[in-house]
Amino acid sequence: QVQLVESGGGLVQAGDSLRLSCVAPGLTFRGYAMGWFRQAPGKERDFVAAIRWNGISTYYANSVKGRFTISRDNAKDTVYLQMNSLKPEDTAVYYCAAGSDSAWYGGDPARYNYWGQGTQVTVSS
Repeated sequence: QVQLVESGGGLVQAGDSLRLSCVAPGLTFRGYAMGWFRQAPGKERDFVAAIRWNGISTYYANSVKGRFTISRDNAKDTVYLQMNSLKPEDTAVYYCAAGSDSAWYGGDPARYNYWGQGTQVTVSS
């Protein structure tokens, strides 16, 4: 059974950094593109970042470009999201997702097959 388990969320102040992790036991990890999405209260789930299976190609939402970095360690079946210069508008539940390799570009959640339960990130002003 495929599980995606996120960790690393928390309460921070504006300008701080956090690193989220998502481990995927049971998944043939290197065969999948991995993505991060987020959902704020009362809003739709939005794309944040994605990375291709080889870790070379990445894609970001404009709102996080230059502040967030996605990376992966295929040996550890883990994807990371380094979040710097956090803003209150980054407050949301962050989800990792796994999809076919072509899912890495475009940010379409419908192209992702597996989802984690989410981790809360709260940024105070």
